[in-house]
Amino acid sequence: MERPTIPGKKKVLLPDISCSFLKKGYTLLLLLFLIFILSLSLLIAVPVWETQLQREKEEELIFRGRQYVEAIRLFQQKYPGTFPRQLDELLEKKCIRRLYPDPMSESGEWDLILIPPSPISGGRSAGPFSTPDSGGEEPVRRRPGGISFQKILVVPAALLSQVDNPQIIGVVSSSPQKSIKIYNQQDHYDHWFFYYGQTPGQTPKVVYFGEESKKK
Repeated sequence: MERPTIPGKKKVLLPDISCSFLKKGYTLLLLLFLIFILSLSLLIAVPVWETQLQREKEEELIFRGRQYVEAIRLFQQKYPGTFPRQLDELLEKKCIRRLYPDPMSESGEWDLILIPPSPISGGRSAGPFSTPDSGGEEPVRRRPGGISFQKILVVPAALLSQVDNPQIIGVVSSSPQKSIKIYNQQDHYDHWFFYYGQTPGQTPKVVYFGEESKKK
């Protein structure tokens, strides 16, 4: 039996609550799915971006290292038989446009490559045309168009003042990080050597300041 209606009043229709909740549920699910897809894309994109960034920094490292080699070559032409005692001299003598920092280290400081000391010179850095040391090794060899260093000394920039009569022939990154690119058969940045008198394809004997050798 139907309820009687009061004359003069309209019948009120209630909204379909179940349908409204269903639409909101679909919207929420779609939003969560989009967030998941976006997060997944970022997880894939970030490592790729980091790898690409590292590759670009590696190319910049090679460029900057070679700039120092060229600057030292120009220094040798201006002042035959001598090498800079500090990198600042390259800028002062207008052999390089500016002093490039190490792109791989947070401090930006390079490790410096020097002519190693010889017992004949009393422990001081040997000159580029000095005689072989008493160990029977030949640290310097002449080659067509220049000289070739068979032995080098690596010194952190902060410790350069402790070296008597330093003669800088190049730079190497102070970062021990493993590289993506293989450069001169080396896969760590602190083994990417850039120096004047470097023979392509040959690895020199390396002496680290304060150590007889460095364990890999």
